[in-house]
Amino acid sequence: MIYTLTLNPAVDYIVNVSNFEIGQVNRASKESKFAGGKGINVSKVLTRLEKESTALGFIGGFTGQYIQTSLDKEKISSEFIQVNGDTRINVKLKTEEESEINGISPTISEENLSSLKEQLGHLKSTDVLVLAGSVPDTVSSSIYTEIINMVKERNVKVFVDTSGPALKEVMKTSPFFIKPNHHELAELLDVTVNTVEEAAHFGKKALEKWDITHLLISMAGKGAVYISKDEVMHATVPSGNVVNSVGAGDSMVAGFIAGFEEGLPLEEVLATAVAAGSGTAFSNGFCTKDLVHSLKKNIKITSLQQ
Repeated sequence: MIYTLTLNPAVDYIVNVSNFEIGQVNRASKESKFAGGKGINVSKVLTRLEKESTALGFIGGFTGQYIQTSLDKEKISSEFIQVNGDTRINVKLKTEEESEINGISPTISEENLSSLKEQLGHLKSTDVLVLAGSVPDTVSSSIYTEIINMVKERNVKVFVDTSGPALKEVMKTSPFFIKPNHHELAELLDVTVNTVEEAAHFGKKALEKWDITHLLISMAGKGAVYISKDEVMHATVPSGNVVNSVGAGDSMVAGFIAGFEEGLPLEEVLATAVAAGSGTAFSNGFCTKDLVHSLKKNIKITSLQQ
């Protein structure tokens, strides 16, 4: 089973307002709500790629119930832990200039964390665990490190997509898979990464420094660079109109996992990952399986091995 863990989920409330004026009453021309969070997004895309997963994490209050109901409607299995307080609401204001207000996360207690660790204690070597997204302020940034060290004892494959202090912490665990973007890679190594060649060069250094098994570096319009002990490859992005960047990185992770679990050659796994990310970027929502298969045909994979 594939398990996705979202420590810091949210209800994303998107409001469109024309001619927004500060200090005045403004009326929305359009609004929408989504169950948000990187791990949850990975589960949504895995479902579209016909792969089962179970969403884990912390939810609370009426907003937590909204997330639960949303996943139930999409037939996504979940085993959330209930916390005191409401799951946060992130407000995204779309007007002449886009603005965001990220809500305050509920407190995660030691009892909540113990319940999570008890859940993860049942994972087996045939399971996959996805750790994705930010860490709530009330939880130590080392939580992902603790979890990886715990499940590694049972040879669970862990896929990580996070940033900031949590990313720096998790590198010490020699992760099975990690997906930084090129800015995050540059920050990790205190270098500048702008080109595909620089991403390949410094990505190889990161792989060796932290003993990573699979490293996928996303580079927006420049595609993605994949690095393992034996392979260095670049994937171009297919042509299309970008209408939505939210969830594109999460879709890449889901695409990689889907291809990897199917036992596809690494070139096809990489193409599936990039096609899933691009498919979401080209859609008002998340990619579909048909769109991913269609976009894969227009992705060029090049070996960058010296």
